[in-house]
Amino acid sequence: MLLIEVDGDWEAVARQGEAIQNIFRQLGAREVKKAATPQEAEELWKARRAISPALFRLKPHKINEDIVVPRDKIPEAIKRFEEISRRLELLIVSFGHAGDGNIHVNIMFDGKKAEEKKRAQEAVAEIFRVVLDLGGTLSGEHGVGLTKAPFLSLELDPVSMNLMQKIKDLFDPNHILNPGKIFPS
Repeated sequence: MLLIEVDGDWEAVARQGEAIQNIFRQLGAREVKKAATPQEAEELWKARRAISPALFRLKPHKINEDIVVPRDKIPEAIKRFEEISRRLELLIVSFGHAGDGNIHVNIMFDGKKAEEKKRAQEAVAEIFRVVLDLGGTLSGEHGVGLTKAPFLSLELDPVSMNLMQKIKDLFDPNHILNPGKIFPS
């Protein structure tokens, strides 16, 4: 599903909306819906917001990674995530913001099954390598955090990592702000 919003003056929005619908029809879209009212637009957005919670009907646990790739690399990224999914026998569901290349990659698994959980962790590392190979970045809108910290050196060179450590030391000489979260104590 692809949701597209246009905004601006009424005439421009009408023209752009019609052009977008025509492009999708030419490309063979199965269905093109146009929201005629704000309520109809809200119904479409409800479907988008329901994706993440609905995933738990598929598996009891998920790892949700927030990555970014150049927009023109989104199709390749998704294909490569599907290859990882098949090879590691895991369900991987991707959705996000095509306009800025931000993709929420959800690796679904059963945490009670040690082997499945291990494969899910392997999938994270492989997904990150794909993202960097495509010229992307490991984090989009949610930051690095604890779970991505071990992978940061895949994206940033030692000089950059050292500079960040020095900046942290400068502003936090006593290491009391988020101790040990990015840089080991």
